[in-house]
Amino acid sequence: MYTLTDAARLIHGDRRAIKRWLYGYDYSSRKGGDRIHRHANPLWTPQYQADDFHENVIGFQDLLELRVVREFVRRGVPLLVVRRCLEAASEMFGADYPFTTRRFVTDGATIYQEALRAGADDDEAEVLDLRTRQYAFREIIKSSLYAGIEYDGGFARRWYPEPRSRMVVIDPVLQFGQPVVEESGIPTASLYASYLAESRNKAVVARLFEITPKQVESAVRFEEKLLRAA
Repeated sequence: MYTLTDAARLIHGDRRAIKRWLYGYDYSSRKGGDRIHRHANPLWTPQYQADDFHENVIGFQDLLELRVVREFVRRGVPLLVVRRCLEAASEMFGADYPFTTRRFVTDGATIYQEALRAGADDDEAEVLDLRTRQYAFREIIKSSLYAGIEYDGGFARRWYPEPRSRMVVIDPVLQFGQPVVEESGIPTASLYASYLAESRNKAVVARLFEITPKQVESAVRFEEKLLRAA
């Protein structure tokens, strides 16, 4: 379970954008001399309903799906095309979270091109930048975007955000999905807070939590990377 602030921190995204993607937003446009008010629906319905909590929270699958949406948008793909791509992939795969299925890695290029063509004929085609047609899909959805994700039956089960070291894991069955050092199950945020409290002495933190200095170092490195990206 993640707040929107948590999600923005973990995927290096913008909280306001995430809120718009997941909960919709109102906007207005001009048609002739008239101003027309419109509402953009959410890209999908998050796992948790906002009414059940004191703030908006999302689930693990929402988090990973947002990573892909963020990458599309970061590359300049209009949200209209992202929406069409998501809808087409969801229908084709029969999945609520199609961007992070294994099938999307291989079939996504075709879906993406179809979304571009559909957008070009839409009444809202003016929002499309024609240069997006020049994007090679492999440059947007690289294998590195899926590196560190472990699958079970084609669907994402856990995510190693630092795939080279694989020391830190985000797993929905561990600590409510917060980042933890896998070997110990201790949240990286707890280790980092202790590291700061102990004058940045990793050896002391390791003794306090009865783990290795290397595990402390991995937690510190991960948390400081999140801070730099904020």
